[in-house]
Amino acid sequence: MKQRLERLQNWLKEEKVDVAFINSTENVFYLTNFYTDPHERLMGLVVFQDREPFVVVPGMEARQVKAAGWEYEVIGYADHEDPWVFIEKAIRSREIEKASTVALEKEVLSYGRGESLLTILEGAKVVNAEDVLNEMRVVKDEKEMEIMRRAAEMADFGVQVGVEALQEGITEMEVLAKIEYELKKKGIREMSFSTMVLFGEKAGDPHGNPGDRKLKAGDFVLFDLGVVLEGYTSDITRTVGYKSLTDQQKEIYNTVLKAEMASLEASKPGNRIGDLDQIARDIITDAGYGDHFPHRIGHGLGINVHEFPSMSHLNDGILQEGMTYTIEPGIYVPEIGGVRIEDDVLITKDGYETLTNYPKELQIIE
Repeated sequence: MKQRLERLQNWLKEEKVDVAFINSTENVFYLTNFYTDPHERLMGLVVFQDREPFVVVPGMEARQVKAAGWEYEVIGYADHEDPWVFIEKAIRSREIEKASTVALEKEVLSYGRGESLLTILEGAKVVNAEDVLNEMRVVKDEKEMEIMRRAAEMADFGVQVGVEALQEGITEMEVLAKIEYELKKKGIREMSFSTMVLFGEKAGDPHGNPGDRKLKAGDFVLFDLGVVLEGYTSDITRTVGYKSLTDQQKEIYNTVLKAEMASLEASKPGNRIGDLDQIARDIITDAGYGDHFPHRIGHGLGINVHEFPSMSHLNDGILQEGMTYTIEPGIYVPEIGGVRIEDDVLITKDGYETLTNYPKELQIIE
């Protein structure tokens, strides 16, 4: 935690930024080890070049900040109090009457809260803090890797539960409920996103909504799920067949699997991020399904289930040891259904490690 704060402070010095105001749940957690959803209430971390940082939170959560290991000042406020009064007082107590430049999360901080901050730091130029925080978070340390491995194991377990629940006539929501119930029994309180269980033609919608569709022979079954564990996320997609599949369905599945494996094999330090997308896209296009692969190959993964970097063919960034992201090609054909195969990937010194390990070979569940 201290090393992360020091790295941010060094960036402030290098860029001649007087103060940073960080208020996203994820970045506050990354820098303080304190995780909460403050709902509509203000939460923020204020960092300076060479003065003690402080955290401001709703008063009911102030004790938890210290319990998380935060060693510096914590300001708690009641619902009837204006937190900006306390923020201004804390800034002034650090002998900062005027700031020439302030860093904040431009994509996160609301306009109204930005106005309140700039009223305190009148005349300050605004710069974006998200770029440096993304660079810090993109490479995971050993503790983060260990947590993400365990989160991925829970995702594998969730798919296993879903597959074992399949029987003719069961609905998507009934399977979904079984998955989340068994994960709750394992101690998982929160899913990374709304769990997807899609049958048949509904699997042809990349982000479909589970409902009362009943399972029948000949259906694809698409599972997309992940868990939150100790502040970090996992994300897995597996697709299976139920009782029987046509030759075209098998061709679609094997094309997606080939694309995923090729993209994984290109996951090595020093390789261009965009090439992972292009490799998979070329395979799917050559098979005649290019128009049915509408999304990028994947996304960064960590505290957020979707975070930096975007794994698009346009991304000229370079893979680095310690990066974590998803690889998830798909083909979605109306009336037939869709296939997506997704793994969580960690870049290692010489290549990659898949954190998710549920089998990918085509399964037809009887």
